[in-house]
Amino acid sequence: MFAKLKYMKDLRSQAKIMQNALAQESVTVEKGGIKVVMNGNMEIISLSINEGLAKESLEGMLADCLNEAIKKTQRLMAQKMQEMGGLPGLK
Repeated sequence: MFAKLKYMKDLRSQAKIMQNALAQESVTVEKGGIKVVMNGNMEIISLSINEGLAKESLEGMLADCLNEAIKKTQRLMAQKMQEMGGLPGLK
């Protein structure tokens, strides 16, 4: 029982280390006058929108930018997890 508790504590510790490492990373996506910067924890750090964009094109491009930023962040998370040895026991 105590071995399982220690194992869970170790997993939690590794997850916290990974979360802190990811917070230091960021991805940037620029498309059609929109720029999104997202950290490795999938939090938007900044969002810049060109004032000259029409509302119709803005909505679609913003969705595209955010979706691409999320995908890049997910790849970054997977890469960092691999570099840190992954989480043991999760395969």
